Amino acid sequence: MSIYQFNISTEPQYLSEQSNPSHQLFCFAYTITITNTGNVAAQLISRHWLITEHNSGHTQEVSGLGVVGQQPLLQPGESFQYTSGCNLSGNTGSMQGEFFFVAVDGHRFEINIPTFVLESTETLEPPRYLH
Repeated sequence: MSIYQFNISTEPQYLSEQSNPSHQLFCFAYTITITNTGNVAAQLISRHWLITEHNSGHTQEVSGLGVVGQQPLLQPGESFQYTSGCNLSGNTGSMQGEFFFVAVDGHRFEINIPTFVLESTETLEPPRYLH
């Protein structure tokens, strides 16, 4: 087992009350749980996401320091959970990426975030015309 090891779990959720499919707005939240399953404490420094809209094929790249304004230091066995969100112009997409960590011993490493699907059951309805 690697001494620098993390488990990443994802839980996406469609936010129908914030979405407006007739205006091509589909809102999603996602909860990420990061667990240090290794033997060395490490701090999450930054994130990098690729957000792909399946209908258009458009991919957006998002990166920055920390997550939700925090850079948690996780001891072995500790977890950190946060919720964030994104908007799509279609009813389905996916996210994948990496978290960049620095361990307390100075070792730098990335942990891949497995691809997860953002999907709503709502679809964009064609406009209705009155005759």
